[in-house]
Amino acid sequence: MSDDNPHSASGSSQKSWAAKLLQVFAGEPKSREELVDLIQDAEERDLIDNDTKEMIEGVLDVAELKVRDIMIPRSQMVTIDIHQGVEEFLPIVIESQHSRYPVVTDNKDHVEGILLAKDLLSYGFNFTDESFSLSEVMRPAVIVPESKRVDVLLKEFRSNRYHMAIVVDEYGGVSGLVTIEDILEEIVGEIEDETDHNDDDKADIKRLSASKYSVKALTTIEDFNDHFNSDFADDEIDTVGGLVAHGFGHLPQPGEEINLDGFTFKVTSADKRRIQQLQVTPPAPTQSTEESQG
Repeated sequence: MSDDNPHSASGSSQKSWAAKLLQVFAGEPKSREELVDLIQDAEERDLIDNDTKEMIEGVLDVAELKVRDIMIPRSQMVTIDIHQGVEEFLPIVIESQHSRYPVVTDNKDHVEGILLAKDLLSYGFNFTDESFSLSEVMRPAVIVPESKRVDVLLKEFRSNRYHMAIVVDEYGGVSGLVTIEDILEEIVGEIEDETDHNDDDKADIKRLSASKYSVKALTTIEDFNDHFNSDFADDEIDTVGGLVAHGFGHLPQPGEEINLDGFTFKVTSADKRRIQQLQVTPPAPTQSTEESQG
């Protein structure tokens, strides 16, 4: 009966994938290529599943990557100017929904520190009597060169318990930033959080403050006109992102602004192919408009 030898059948079937993998590696591979072949063989023999294989390969790949290979480029950095007041940068925090923001002076080459969004909570809920000062709240910025190995940086992230580093080129200019999540995604694949899952569910047009709105670039011009009582033509261009790109005459970078028919459109997110998100400031209502709505 199975009770006489309870580990004979179930024990072998319940071996962890790590123990099974050790069996495969008994031949002691002499090179990375041999190791990759062994991992592939382990999957084919059902000793590990595909997810495990890809994770192990991700670990091996990270050892060959430099920070420049995975960093968020300078043009896509969402930053806060140290001279901005809370009312100025809070819409940026709400819209981008990041947890950390480089604090800069004048431009992105002068990073003064890192603002953690959670450090704003005590001020927002009156948990402190101190007046808000961005220079006192921000944390020190960690600077790393583009050429730094990613696996070494991951070890430093873990040992020093920080999550973001500013990346500089050989001349000391800021070329981007890198986070611990960027490194982990190289190992385990894309990590989606609750904001990623809800992107499709969020409203295309979301109010940020009394005068500013966050608008998805894929919002149709028809919906935009309905929401803002505007009159942009949609016979040749269908989306707000297309309207803005056409107005610029080129693909704009995050931070660029343009005024169209009294509306100020600021690009807050874009990649190399398209605009993704906009911050929109409608024209101030005229007196006649206010009276008609009253």
